[in-house]
Amino acid sequence: MINNIPQVKLGLVAVSRDCFVISLSRERRETIAKSFTSSGGSIYEAKTIVENENDMLKAVKEVQGAGCNALVVFLGNFGPETPETLIAKNFDGPVMFVAAAEESYKNLINGRGDAYCGMLNCSYNLGLRHIPAVIPSYPVGTADDIAKMISDFLPVARAVIGLKSLKVITFGPRPQDFFACNAPIQPLYDLGIEVQENSELDLFNAYKAHESDKRIPEVVASMAKELGQHGNTYPDLLNRLAQFEITLLDWAKGNKGSRDYVVFANKCWPAFPKTFGFEPCYVNSRLTESGMPVACEVDIYGAVSEYIGACISGDAVTLLDINNSVPEDLYKEQIKGKFRYALSDTFMGFHCGNTPFCKLSDGKIKYQLIQNRLLENGNKPDFTRGTLEGDIAPSDVTLFRMQGTADSKISCYIAQGEVLPVATHSFGSIGVFAIPEMGRFYRNVLIEKHFPHHGAVAFSHIGKPLYTLFRYLGLKDISFNQPKGMLYASENPFEKGCGEG
Repeated sequence: MINNIPQVKLGLVAVSRDCFVISLSRERRETIAKSFTSSGGSIYEAKTIVENENDMLKAVKEVQGAGCNALVVFLGNFGPETPETLIAKNFDGPVMFVAAAEESYKNLINGRGDAYCGMLNCSYNLGLRHIPAVIPSYPVGTADDIAKMISDFLPVARAVIGLKSLKVITFGPRPQDFFACNAPIQPLYDLGIEVQENSELDLFNAYKAHESDKRIPEVVASMAKELGQHGNTYPDLLNRLAQFEITLLDWAKGNKGSRDYVVFANKCWPAFPKTFGFEPCYVNSRLTESGMPVACEVDIYGAVSEYIGACISGDAVTLLDINNSVPEDLYKEQIKGKFRYALSDTFMGFHCGNTPFCKLSDGKIKYQLIQNRLLENGNKPDFTRGTLEGDIAPSDVTLFRMQGTADSKISCYIAQGEVLPVATHSFGSIGVFAIPEMGRFYRNVLIEKHFPHHGAVAFSHIGKPLYTLFRYLGLKDISFNQPKGMLYASENPFEKGCGEG
């Protein structure tokens, strides 16, 4: 496994307004830490309680010295609005603000903290200073409530830290007639992400240099073990694929420079298979499963989106074409009456063969049928072999994407649904997806807002932390699959079914 996902070390800092009882913040902070750690969490509890700017500097120094890279600022009482917000300004990492709920009507004289009020002034001061911070949907709670908020903050913090030190390495120009993947990359630099663009010749030269690499047999053995006898349909191909995997890993190690994390966005057709002697899909799937996504067709924003999904879910992800409608006969035979979805809620997500083996029901190494027709005249496949194919296993999924727009801004979408246990009767890495109100979402978000055909897929419901992350990053245009009766701005209100509750 590759260490390409950040490890979050949380810190907890309590603040106290100097005209309030400081013990409220201290005792409540200790109770939060105890609640969070008793559930298996780990958090550094800063001993410095912040009442003024000098305390703020001391607290920041303390948590940084403890190795914290994400921070929870806790208003144990009203809190000092300037020093508490300056914590976030001076700390180099994501910060969440939460506040204490009152504990008992029996102690509302000396024991009243007024953090409910203090959070208002905190938010005002964060806005005044343009300081990004995570504030939960309802940020006031008991120790157990706040422990849950901290758990929800963890995956968001992991993604923020990862993006801040991410480099996207690309090979080849983005393909002609795939302009959807040809988005301006200035917004990525605005987010602090680096991009290194290379020629396919650079990659080919590096690949040739690994021809006799001593690590190849070890990687071949790893591939064979993963695939098993059933999935290893072309054993003679594994040497080439292993050589390519080592090439990419070495390039990442040698070119990440000042960055800690790397993803790839590589050109994979039409010249690639004939030149390299294989399709790269299976290798792409293996690196993606390890936390280093390799996006197809030089889809830079697709690679970044996949990485976000990996950081938040802590699991393998994939990148799929939002590809084809589900045939009506298949819907009637396998879906209607068995699941709660209309035909227009369903579609097939597909790519040539890049989905990790662990997410397929019956994964096998195969050949790229479309490229075989084009490049090998439909004959016995040779260099078009190397895809990893099979129906995607049933699971919850989140379909999402962060995309650069033509005017160098960022738009994004999130839609939760599932992969149904329905055979696709098709080829590639492919599954029958069902998302509530997908038909309306397809027209009024994906088409209306000019999103490309590629969508990142996480194999769990991560809409909540994704939305929090996109808000933290300052993104304004965040779309989702709106329920029936909630009209999109572009939606025709007179269209049948749009306005029904």
